Amino acid sequence: MSREHVAVIGAGLTGSLLAAYLGRRGYRVDVYERRSDPRVTGAERGRSINLALSERGLDALRRIGLADQVLAGALPMHGRMVHPLGGEANFQPYSLAGDRAINSIGRGALNDALLDAAEQTAGVTVHFDRALTGLDPETGNLGFADGTQAKADIVLGADGSGSAVRGLLLAYAGEQFQETVSFLDYGYKELTIPARDGEFALDPGALHIWPRGTSMMIALPNPDRSFTGTLFWPMGGTGSFASLGSPAAVERHFGRHYPDLLELIPGLADDYRHNPVGLLGTVHCGPWQMLGRVALIGDAAHAIVPFYGQGANAAFEDVVELDRCLDTTGDDWAAALPAYEKGRRENSEAIAAMALANFVEMRDKVADPLFKLGKSIEHTLERWLPGRYVSRYEMVSFSTTPYAQVRRRVRRQHQALAAAGLLAAAGLAALVGRAVTR
Repeated sequence: MSREHVAVIGAGLTGSLLAAYLGRRGYRVDVYERRSDPRVTGAERGRSINLALSERGLDALRRIGLADQVLAGALPMHGRMVHPLGGEANFQPYSLAGDRAINSIGRGALNDALLDAAEQTAGVTVHFDRALTGLDPETGNLGFADGTQAKADIVLGADGSGSAVRGLLLAYAGEQFQETVSFLDYGYKELTIPARDGEFALDPGALHIWPRGTSMMIALPNPDRSFTGTLFWPMGGTGSFASLGSPAAVERHFGRHYPDLLELIPGLADDYRHNPVGLLGTVHCGPWQMLGRVALIGDAAHAIVPFYGQGANAAFEDVVELDRCLDTTGDDWAAALPAYEKGRRENSEAIAAMALANFVEMRDKVADPLFKLGKSIEHTLERWLPGRYVSRYEMVSFSTTPYAQVRRRVRRQHQALAAAGLLAAAGLAALVGRAVTR
């Protein structure tokens, strides 16, 4: 059976995975990437952004036989190690039994594995140094910055939060296409915590967090026994990226707010000076698809902030959903693309909201004794009510329960607990009342 020719714009995580899926369905797929081949050039300094790969992403990889290969280069993190200022570090497990883990993996390593998988799939060709500059959604004609042109029956934009495809759809459709990009007044900068005497300088079985109220730092382990640390600081004001310019000012700030890290990051001044500050934002746009032949997927459709570790996981779920829609529609793209958007839009909005909320939790609450008490109570409820009470984190990270369904279930659980608390309080008040009147 003749299949449409598909152009995938972007050879990052989502585009590479998508190409492998479509190639396995028998499509001829051309992938166009604006960058040079990262397997040759290496990752840009300060842009590794370690990923927390969890069940949703692993489910997508299992479906094409890549999960074991990817996990071989990943490090499991079974909980948070919280480093309060002036106190001892404390470990907070992610799951009730402490046996479940999210997996730290470098974006570059994962991208390389997915690129290899895509190129090894029959029918898939990857073209590097091809920056998209033109798109006619009606004909599928494509133009690139190097002057070359191409044409495809189906065009899928998997080119990230700054998507060129999204920008060209906006130019084409005008008011029929809506786009909002909401930036936080926070940015991020990466630092490296090297191995010490050939060993990890921190516990490699945890995601490390230094919560400081209005800012924080996190660190994820790497196979070479280093950690990739990421500062999430305000863009302006006291203690911001803008206010700390000199090496001396940076070291003074760390001595005051992150004293345990000073000796662990010998290259602090150099990393801080040379590694770029990245922006953090959420993309809302729509429609994700037009004319039954052009669509956005992953961050190009719904980029989110990284504070739930779900950006790549959610994008991989998009690929699974699109693949499922092609199955159910008999590879009718005009039917599959609207069905894909309908199946994913509510879920993308739900995880975007949860990711923003989790920033506040990580930055402000994880070191709070009341927060830790609440987590302990939550684990107790999971033990007492197995399968009936499940924490939000468990459902988001260790299941493929749709994100929107997670939000609804957590809301119902909280309402039930509040009602139970009121009944218990009323019962206690009635007992006290009877005792007083006797």
